[in-house]
Amino acid sequence: MEYIEIAGAGKKVSRLIKGTDYFFHDTYEKAATNLDAFMAIGGNTVDTAHIYCGGQSEEVLGRYMKERGNRDQMVILTKGAHHDQNGPRVNADAIRKDLNQSLERLQTDHVELYALHRDDPNMPVAAILEALNEHIESGKIGAIGASNWTWQRLEEANAYAASHGLKGFTFSSPNLSLAKANEPFWAGCVSADAETLAWHEQSQLPLLSWSSQARGFFTGRFTPEVRDNADLVRVFYSDGNWERLRRAGELAASKNTTAIQIALAYVLNQSFPTCALIGAQNQAELLSCDEGSRITLTPEEIAWIDLASEVKPAGV
Repeated sequence: MEYIEIAGAGKKVSRLIKGTDYFFHDTYEKAATNLDAFMAIGGNTVDTAHIYCGGQSEEVLGRYMKERGNRDQMVILTKGAHHDQNGPRVNADAIRKDLNQSLERLQTDHVELYALHRDDPNMPVAAILEALNEHIESGKIGAIGASNWTWQRLEEANAYAASHGLKGFTFSSPNLSLAKANEPFWAGCVSADAETLAWHEQSQLPLLSWSSQARGFFTGRFTPEVRDNADLVRVFYSDGNWERLRRAGELAASKNTTAIQIALAYVLNQSFPTCALIGAQNQAELLSCDEGSRITLTPEEIAWIDLASEVKPAGV
């Protein structure tokens, strides 16, 4: 397993990050078995959120760490201040409430990584950063980041932090995958486009990608005629993505691997630090991700499978 550094985290962060949005009390043993297997391959970073599974995701993770006695071995990424039925709630009160409840559920006094789950463009970055810095100073948070923020808002926030002696965002967590989203998964979701990637290359801000494997688009289970997954059709079905799938398959054949492993390697071979959130729920899926994370892609291969170049790489 490879790792990256995120300023403020205090620990190295595994490049594969275990997703937990299926952790429920009544399937605790499955979650615990999955976490054991993830740690056995060198994974140490787990992604959760205040809203996941109605709070059960964090509670299950807290129980697991208590039973295993391995809190010090793990890096926790949790997220808060998600909007509710009344609209955006990216404000000091919501951040404080969600963070404190998350820590209680997780049975810990701090998290290494804390991200705002959504943005509220009407809320000044000054108020947001000042609120988050209070919790950094109290020791409840190591590094702060933003999930589903545009690069422009990230840049604005970090410029404010730099000029006011505050800690800024040291990671971002949008969607990044080889398949390009036609539209947001849900309202307020952000997918990394070419401008975003260029900004990350320039800034070298780490990117932790959710839906890094495009929800199984590259597994081979889907074709233009198979339309039983409405969300996948809405978000990922396009001529460009079918061509990306074809090229990923062709490149995979030349490397004796699979298209979905190439899709994972695409995320992990960018020109700036990246991690991939994975949804592996069994040993076969986990080993596939582990193998995919070890694939090296050249810039020419990345450009070709992403349709940025028509020049086929040598050996393909």
